[in-house]
Amino acid sequence: MDELPLDQVRTLLAVVDEGTFDAAAAALHVTPSAVSQRVKALEQRTGRVLLMRTKPVRATESGQVVVRFARQLARLERDARAELGMAQDGGGPVRLPIAVNADSLATWFLPALTRVPQDPPVAFELRREDESHTTALLREGRVMAAVTSSPDPVAGCSVRRLGLARYLPVASPGFAARHLGEGAELERGLRKAPVIVFDRRDVLQDSFVRSLTGDPEAAASPLRHHVPTSEGFRDAVAAGLGWGLVPQPQAEPLLRAGALVLLVPGRPLDVPLYWQQWKLDSPALSRAAQVIAQAAAEALLQDGSG
Repeated sequence: MDELPLDQVRTLLAVVDEGTFDAAAAALHVTPSAVSQRVKALEQRTGRVLLMRTKPVRATESGQVVVRFARQLARLERDARAELGMAQDGGGPVRLPIAVNADSLATWFLPALTRVPQDPPVAFELRREDESHTTALLREGRVMAAVTSSPDPVAGCSVRRLGLARYLPVASPGFAARHLGEGAELERGLRKAPVIVFDRRDVLQDSFVRSLTGDPEAAASPLRHHVPTSEGFRDAVAAGLGWGLVPQPQAEPLLRAGALVLLVPGRPLDVPLYWQQWKLDSPALSRAAQVIAQAAAEALLQDGSG
């Protein structure tokens, strides 16, 4: 295989984005038969099955590699046109799709975006996802960059450490008095008392119980309230619905006001965060990455800091 024909690569991307061969054909202004022939030709050239013919169509693992290449190619073409002063499609802004976890969104990330230079204009397309799963969106080529808890780079991406996001184990005073005690009694209480979790993939509270007890099989209570927003999570804990790990910037004002109590002083849970991005010579992406790294250095704990 000497090369990947660009018309075939772009057609594969259109099928993935549009979800069906017919919709891709309409977007590309060609016939569905032409779309099917291009995809088949690309699969023959690569020797791999690139698409799962489901509804909607999904890229296979090999297909994700080609999709990511197609998006990177499109990004480079737009940047080159901008540097040459050529008209952009529709004269619109530079698009930067980024995956970021909810707690970063609710604390330091959005203020950081306001500091990204807007000449030329940049339009951010944020995808909210748990920090342990944002790399999947990078791998699928759906975003150009991500805030993630994984230090292992996705193929074709670079990694930069941002810092530590600190979480505090807290509950409302009334909840703590009813359900939790101290010492061994507290450890038992955390396994039985109602707990707030973000969603079914949220294992932060379980990780805290394991770190506190030293038992690798320990977990928080099965009585779990799912609250899938960062602000809603904090408010549910403050309302006394359950205990949970709240980001330090959100917890501290409520601790000072007496609306929350710290369950285990001196035992926060720190989650390392990283910035992963495509290895592209994209001015807009580079500017955004620099600003976000600076904001993270100001907002997150750095190695050796308390």
